[in-house]
Amino acid sequence: MTSPLTQTRFKIGGMDCASCAAKIDTAVRRLDGVADVSVSVTGASMTVSHGGPLNDDKVLRQVARLGYGIVKAEARTDGPETRAHDHAAHDHEGHDHGGGQQITKEAAGSSHLHSHPARQAWWRTRRAALTLACAAAVLAAYGIGHLFPSAERWAFLAALLVGLVPIARRALMAALAGTPFSIEMLMTIAAAGAVMINATEEAAAVVVLFLIGELLEGVAAGRARASIQGLADLVPKTALVERGGGTVEVPAEQLAVGHVIVVRPGDRIPADGEIVEGSSDIDEAPVTGESTPKRKGVAEPVFAGTINSDGVLKVRVTAAASDNTIARVVRLVEEAQEAKAPTERFIDRFSRYYTPGVLAVGALVAVLPPLIAGGDWSEWIYKGLAILLIGCPCALVISTPAAIAAGLATGARRGLLMKGGAVLEGFRRITAVAFDKTGTLTAGKPAITDIVAYGRDERSVLALAAALEQGSSHPLAVAILDRASAAKAPVPMPPALAARAISGKGVEGSVGGVTVFLGSGPAADERADITEAQRLAIDSLNGQGKTVSVLVADGVVAGLIAVRDEPRPDAAAGIAALKAEGIRAVMLTGDNRRTAQAIAASLGIEARTELLPQDKQRIVGELQREGLKVAKVGDGINDAPALAAADIGIAMGGGTDVALETADAAILHGRVMDVARMVRLSRAVMANIGQNITVALGLKAVFLVTTISGITGLWPAILADTGATVLVTANAMRLLRWRG
Repeated sequence: MTSPLTQTRFKIGGMDCASCAAKIDTAVRRLDGVADVSVSVTGASMTVSHGGPLNDDKVLRQVARLGYGIVKAEARTDGPETRAHDHAAHDHEGHDHGGGQQITKEAAGSSHLHSHPARQAWWRTRRAALTLACAAAVLAAYGIGHLFPSAERWAFLAALLVGLVPIARRALMAALAGTPFSIEMLMTIAAAGAVMINATEEAAAVVVLFLIGELLEGVAAGRARASIQGLADLVPKTALVERGGGTVEVPAEQLAVGHVIVVRPGDRIPADGEIVEGSSDIDEAPVTGESTPKRKGVAEPVFAGTINSDGVLKVRVTAAASDNTIARVVRLVEEAQEAKAPTERFIDRFSRYYTPGVLAVGALVAVLPPLIAGGDWSEWIYKGLAILLIGCPCALVISTPAAIAAGLATGARRGLLMKGGAVLEGFRRITAVAFDKTGTLTAGKPAITDIVAYGRDERSVLALAAALEQGSSHPLAVAILDRASAAKAPVPMPPALAARAISGKGVEGSVGGVTVFLGSGPAADERADITEAQRLAIDSLNGQGKTVSVLVADGVVAGLIAVRDEPRPDAAAGIAALKAEGIRAVMLTGDNRRTAQAIAASLGIEARTELLPQDKQRIVGELQREGLKVAKVGDGINDAPALAAADIGIAMGGGTDVALETADAAILHGRVMDVARMVRLSRAVMANIGQNITVALGLKAVFLVTTISGITGLWPAILADTGATVLVTANAMRLLRWRG
């Protein structure tokens, strides 16, 4: 039997682009015992899968040799019952990275410091210092050349070496680790060749432009990283814990399940938990995007990072810091960003042949015209070197992962979780969505829809029913008490006396000297005369899929109370949005036909009713055989067979209730509209990728023609590469502002 793979996670610093990730991936795969490697530029992380023990020090040294900072995160074993508990480690930046934190590391082969230093502004990084030093050296060379023309070439050569030596070292290390055709290698060859044909000034300028481009990539990568890490920063660093009759301030990361914390008005809630005392309006906008605060009281859940608006709350912690909703979201997004999308895998394969091909074209351009047509060697070598820079695959390789990472991050900030680029890509192809009813299209609990009063007003009917149901936990009782509380209906005094439940019929008692019964129609018929008009009203409400209870007071029908598990507020709009996108919507439910059809009619969705879990799975298969790409939306538990059978399984829930680990995607905040938003986000991301690839290849094609024609030279060539990379990255970052 094959032993399970163990996964060890590392945080990488100084990794700004997809070619960086490719070099690290190639280098680590060459180590003994490594079965697979996943690298995320945006997550600044690497996961190494291995069958036996892994020599961590070899991994650390191999990555450090390439010029990147690295620290070990943690290991886990892939097994059927193992959850991914990668702690959302801090973002790190390497010794020369722009836009994040700095990882302290010693020279390759020495110990690696497992420190977590504070974030560092991009302009204070070593990469920024190198860029500034090289730019200053080039400016100085221009000045020296103007004052001492005979020393100009040597001044530019010295300026060139300031920037080129670190680049050449990285090129050599990458070649030794299995990546001979890196951007650094192309840059080194082009600069050395330019010096040989006396184009030293241009070579120095090209190196400066290259370093500026790398710095800008670092800033962009830092922005993408910060977009998701910003979620983790919503959680306060400290919490007030109840101890010995008082409160003690402790680090939030030390909170344990069961601790009771005090949250003051205006404070962010430091942990997922359940209110045990107090009530308050909770502003969930930072986490869910909901603009209206929600009133929450005892026994209701609250989530880390949300804001307590007006009351003092005592909250019992239900999840440790490493496992609260935000930490799980950050962890899942980081893992998703390590999983390559199909388009990304294709671009990676293409670039493996593209770069050597460009080298070959550059060599042919440099050699063939002088040999065959008697062209000038310097002129054509110059053109060949320019082609090397034009052919750098950076912009092309980053075109997909930058957009995918930005899409995953922006989705997560809006409660739309997708497990990787393949799932994000897949949403654009969805042509049918199958919804569960209870808890997905509906709120999952009954609510009062109608109160019909006879001989008294509605408030009195509600007050009598509420007095009778005081203290009951029956779903109907909870619905009545919730409605009474919301309507501020006065509960008559004295309260119900001798209240008792009559099995299968209802509940009865004495309220203010009046004998009151609340129960089913047939049971009420035994206690009072129900008129024909009242029977018609009951039948009409039943026909709408509602459950009707009859209130009898002193032998006379006093009113009707109808309840139904009502659709979510945005359910109809969510279904309409899917139809507007050309997507078919179907409701699959185990409910009886009448109730389900009534809900379906109000939402404008076709319904399949009275289904068992295996029936739902069968219907998903039937839809797929019709040629449809099917997404299934459910609670991730009793819908497991259908979720697994669908092209994309979507778990819907709220916070910790959602089964994040069981589906391909998850809607954290219970909004039906979010299904359509996922489709729109997928289409926006894929359109962005198309734009990026067009820019990357289009600029190269234009400059290839102008270079061979002699119109442009080395400067425009590096701008074609660096400029395209920056344009592509900036275009991908636009997705961070996507609003759906």
